[in-house]
Amino acid sequence: MKTRTAPAARASDAPARRQSPPGPAVPPQRPTVPPDPSPAARPPLVRELLLVAGLFLVYKSGRLLANGHTGEAFRNAHHVWSWERALHLPGEGAIQSLLLHGDGLIRVANTYYAAVHFPATAAFLVWLYLRRPAHYVWARRALAAVTAAALVLHLAFPLAPPRMLDVSGLVDTGRVYGPTVYGAAPATDTMANQFAAMPSLHFGWALMVAIGLIAATRSRLRWLWLLHPLLTLLVIVGTANHYWLDSLVASALLGLALAAVRWARPDASGAGRTRHHKLLPSDRVALAGAGR
Repeated sequence: MKTRTAPAARASDAPARRQSPPGPAVPPQRPTVPPDPSPAARPPLVRELLLVAGLFLVYKSGRLLANGHTGEAFRNAHHVWSWERALHLPGEGAIQSLLLHGDGLIRVANTYYAAVHFPATAAFLVWLYLRRPAHYVWARRALAAVTAAALVLHLAFPLAPPRMLDVSGLVDTGRVYGPTVYGAAPATDTMANQFAAMPSLHFGWALMVAIGLIAATRSRLRWLWLLHPLLTLLVIVGTANHYWLDSLVASALLGLALAAVRWARPDASGAGRTRHHKLLPSDRVALAGAGR
């Protein structure tokens, strides 16, 4: 007789294997980032004070070298006045007429011209040095570059301001209403070079202050810093100390200075920039485990 063989056990009949209870979930490890080898730090204070003071003295001495070019300064002034009319730029007299509505307003404008220029720029650098050192170095370099370029142009292109130009019909508001920072005789003024109208560093520095503060802050209101160069522009034109073209040239020089600073230091600290670090071998293992 044939013996029946027992049917093969089905897979479903096999006893279920016991599974060990799941352990606590292990969170994925974040890759460790090595410390920045060149963290932003404040430059030595004494060195910065000496550097800024030295640059200021060189600038003041260089400006005085342009004194005495009276004839050339007035010829250039007539050229600039003609260029502005050819470009259909608005007349400087329109701005001055607004300021001359009251003696108090024109005196405020004269005071702003005389008293805000240097203190505002110095306060800007001090604030960056103390509160935003990552932005201090590039801002100081940009200011130094635009000032050096302006000094070269002052020597190469002496220019009498519109308040000295008879054809302009403008009033020397500083001399008539006060206060003024200039001497009565421009050719012999030992305190300032009155034939250094182009470019306007009043406007160039004010624009740099606004750009620096916008870059170094995160407030939604930071764009209001642009009111500083705008107000400065109205003051320098309304007081007849500068032409419109003086501010345009200053803006162009500042743009070149900022581009040069950025090109020289492409990895310099800036708003919104991040650094990319190489992962260590242990970091790669951690990343691979995290993705499993």
